[in-house]
Amino acid sequence: MLNSLLSRLMAPQPARLPEPDARLALAALMVRVARSDGHYAATEVARIDRVLMALNQLSPFAAAGLRTEAEALEAEAPDTVRFTRALKAATAQEDRAALLTALWSVALADGARGDDEDTLLRLVANLLGLTDVESALARQRAAKA
Repeated sequence: MLNSLLSRLMAPQPARLPEPDARLALAALMVRVARSDGHYAATEVARIDRVLMALNQLSPFAAAGLRTEAEALEAEAPDTVRFTRALKAATAQEDRAALLTALWSVALADGARGDDEDTLLRLVANLLGLTDVESALARQRAAKA
């Protein structure tokens, strides 16, 4: 399954991902955000699991399994640009701000906001077709959650 998703992400124009792959792509992007500062904290892992449970109506066990699969995918995934473009193709415009809020919640979970995380989330917001204002609003929503 991971090889199939990786090959689709590597395509010149990634096709729209089916729902299970879109969930895995988002989970892997959350892992990438959490790892972007060089410290993959337990609080970030827990936040990823909670977000996956909420977004996908998963049990804690299923969310942890999806995250584990996402960790493997993220380690082998192509650059963030292709990864995010594939996720963008799989997500309606009106739902992308919620994705960014989820990503910000992971970045803020460890209580520290690093430059690497800010840079990555700025890139992801742009690739998702969201403005800096929409990203700031997503960050504010994540901070309140």
